[in-house]
Amino acid sequence: MVREEMQEIEEMEGMEGLGGMGGLGVMELPADAPMLGRIPKPATTGTGAASASLRVVTYSVLLPTFNERDNIGLVVYMIVKAFQSIKASFEIIVIDDNSPDGTQEAVKKLATHYGEDTILLRPRPGKLGLGTAYVFGLQHARGEYVFIMDADLSHHPKYIPQFIRKQQETDADIVTGSRYSPGGGVVGWDLKRKMTSRGANVLTHTLLWPRVSDLTGSFRLYRKEILENLMDVVVSKGYVFQMEMIVRASRAHLVIEEVPIVFVDRLYGSSKLGGTEIVQFVKGLLWLFVST
Repeated sequence: MVREEMQEIEEMEGMEGLGGMGGLGVMELPADAPMLGRIPKPATTGTGAASASLRVVTYSVLLPTFNERDNIGLVVYMIVKAFQSIKASFEIIVIDDNSPDGTQEAVKKLATHYGEDTILLRPRPGKLGLGTAYVFGLQHARGEYVFIMDADLSHHPKYIPQFIRKQQETDADIVTGSRYSPGGGVVGWDLKRKMTSRGANVLTHTLLWPRVSDLTGSFRLYRKEILENLMDVVVSKGYVFQMEMIVRASRAHLVIEEVPIVFVDRLYGSSKLGGTEIVQFVKGLLWLFVST
């Protein structure tokens, strides 16, 4: 599976230029992913804000963004394609933290194309943390189930149907993507980063016993009411937010299932994981150890 993922990424990296929306976030796509003007729109009962309140939505996808202009067009296209393949109703909520690179302009053009009841831009005044982005996005979500995932192509939308199938088969409260379960993996990390991640995961399991193989993964499907309840008690911000969510879900004996995924280090732009996030992780781990 990792080898197949690497081949797909090599094909993406081979694509040159931007197009379709004046160079705002839509890449030149291969044959099965035509340019913006020819991408089939998802079925809706209308367009604009008025129809948004009428259309029944089963799945809401929360996409926090900051400087994702080069990624947002492709990731939205791939999400749309994934849901259309299983004929599921959905909406994509983009929570943008005042990106200076034109991300919001790109999302607005995507909303014009796909429909404002399918692509919803919900901007914030600045970088306020990943956890608060999900809290903010959830306030606008209409789906019975909520996906959270990265907007930088680290999480391939092709796994969305597998998440949905797993949830339906097991009646799970949460389905989480795992890099460490059989069939999962990572593409784009050097040996040092892989060892650091694996070591952090082993340490986390030793201290917290979370009942999942990948505690820090951020590609998940929640029942909306479960996500709302967890957000009421979670206090962490940033990258520790994901860890606290799954630990508290485990402590509450919620049904958690996993889907193996291959995580791909971001293709375009720079990674937002740095020393500050690592310090947050260590502090968060110790805090969860003594408080849960």
